[in-house]
Amino acid sequence: KNYCAGLRACNAFDFDDLIARVVELFTAHPRVKERYARQFQYVLVDEFQDTNTIQMLMIDSFASQHKNLFVVGDDDQAIYGWRGATVDNILQFDKVYEDAVVIKLEENYRSTNAILEAANHLIAHNRGRKGKNLWSKRGAGEKARLLFVDDEEEEAAAVRETIVGLMRSGVRRSEIAVLYRTHAQSRALETALRTGRLPYQIIGGVRFY
Repeated sequence: KNYCAGLRACNAFDFDDLIARVVELFTAHPRVKERYARQFQYVLVDEFQDTNTIQMLMIDSFASQHKNLFVVGDDDQAIYGWRGATVDNILQFDKVYEDAVVIKLEENYRSTNAILEAANHLIAHNRGRKGKNLWSKRGAGEKARLLFVDDEEEEAAAVRETIVGLMRSGVRRSEIAVLYRTHAQSRALETALRTGRLPYQIIGGVRFY
């Protein structure tokens, strides 16, 4: 309560206010909503599977005049339900917007079919999904290998030993890359590589050491 009072005293917005206050404004003053809805002829939303209820209210307000709403998303990548995202926004989109045209982008340009087949088998277990079949022109490729480890240190050590094995078989270091999900994972990997005296380069991030 004191924090909100402090924001008002400073005439300031917190991050979520950028959406919540807009929805409040549009609800209390329909003519203001109509003005902005006329201004934005086209509305595009990326990562639509991660939108929540109040974001959907704002999106719907902006698109209420021209009805030109274009969303991009993947229901199988909806992982933010724990922070309020509502996957039903994308699952029910063509029912809420009855004139919607759904275009499935099933060709994958990064991976080989062996990896995509593994992904297809996994995501087939998701409940309530729209369904799709990922494929690639990049050929079959090597089979994916699955490794079970107890923690990030053990995982990093396994990555190091894999790199050492590849180098012994004649693979150049410049041909080896390690992909990880978040920057927080680099510490264990960097520690393992330094322990093995393996030089490395971080691309698109900052070195832990």
